[in-house]
Amino acid sequence: MAVREVRTAPFVFHVLTLFPEMVRQATAYSVLGRAAEAGLIAVRVYDIREHTHDRHRTADDEPYGGGPGMVMKVEPIARCLRQARAEAAPGTPALLMSASGVLFDQRMARALAEEPGLILVCGHYEGVDERVAEHYVDGEVSIGDYVLSGGEVPALVVIDAVARLIPGVVGNRDSLAEESHEEGLVEYPQYTRPAEFEGHRVPEVLLSGNHEAIRRFRREQALAKTRRNRPDLYARLQMEPEDEQRRPLRLGRPPEPAKED
Repeated sequence: MAVREVRTAPFVFHVLTLFPEMVRQATAYSVLGRAAEAGLIAVRVYDIREHTHDRHRTADDEPYGGGPGMVMKVEPIARCLRQARAEAAPGTPALLMSASGVLFDQRMARALAEEPGLILVCGHYEGVDERVAEHYVDGEVSIGDYVLSGGEVPALVVIDAVARLIPGVVGNRDSLAEESHEEGLVEYPQYTRPAEFEGHRVPEVLLSGNHEAIRRFRREQALAKTRRNRPDLYARLQMEPEDEQRRPLRLGRPPEPAKED
């Protein structure tokens, strides 16, 4: 489904975290910072500790049943979520960043970009009280099969990937269609000046000015790189008729330049 081309209000990301400055700083620069300045997106950060009710601002506790580490408490997260939902556009989904969540990918990014906004809950410590996932959010999302110290970095990944799909955030909309994963492929290799550096030359076809030859070369290289680096994606790829005619795919890295005697 295509992203809506017209928005009457900015796409708002609501981020619930124990480390609000970490999120504010990271979203103040580059594409996200410019998009916020232009009114295309907004990032609202909520400090979960502000919704605690003890003088120590306690947001975690020992796990029932024993075990290592501390678990984030359900009460302050639930209260913080209520505030975020009250301030978000109607229908805005709330997602918990979790290593046990559904794997985030480009397809999910496109779907989330169609929502009225997004609420992201960042866990920390050993984990989050399971009642948050069961009763207070609409889903759990993971950015990969590895463990991080908290949900802030995954939330930033989701924000960046989704924000790029909001109309106007990326200047050249056509470039989005050629990026990695948009067609189930990783992106083709890119080169720029100089044409030769320390004996390593840019492929001659890219200097030829033959647009059709360049298109075919880039498609072939994207296929080759996907097969080499992401065989899981390559196995699911639906080949185009011209792809089947290419024999063989160039799967190796570009050859090293010959060494001088």
